[in-house]
Amino acid sequence: MANLQVIKAKARSKRKLRVKKKLLATAQRPRLVVFRSLKHIYVQLVDHRSGRCITGASSLSKELAGLKASKTEKASKVGELIAAKAKEKGIEEVILDRSGYLYHGRVKALSDGARKGGLKF
Repeated sequence: MANLQVIKAKARSKRKLRVKKKLLATAQRPRLVVFRSLKHIYVQLVDHRSGRCITGASSLSKELAGLKASKTEKASKVGELIAAKAKEKGIEEVILDRSGYLYHGRVKALSDGARKGGLKF
C-alpha cells in the first residue's frame, strides 16, 4: 500500500513539473496555484518572476468559516473569494497552475468559481 502512495506521488510531481515548465506568468498575469488536501483546498496568486505570494485563500478562510457545504461547493466559493481578492489588487487575468492535479472535481469547481468571480484564464 505504501508503495502505491510513493508511485502516485512521483507521478504527480512529474505532471507538476511538466505543466509548470510551460507556464509563462508575469506580474500582470500571475499564477493561480492550487493545492488540494483530503479535507481542504488552498489557492494562491504568485508572481512568477519574484516568487512572492500576492494573495491567497482557502476553505479555512475567515470569510468561509461556518459554511456547511460539500468539498466541491467549498472549492467553488474559494474560487469566488480569490477572484474578489485579485480584483482588489487590480489583477484581471491569471494562469492556472493546477500543480499536477487533474482538471476535474474540486480543481474544476475552483476555477469555475474564479471565472464566475471575474478572473480570466
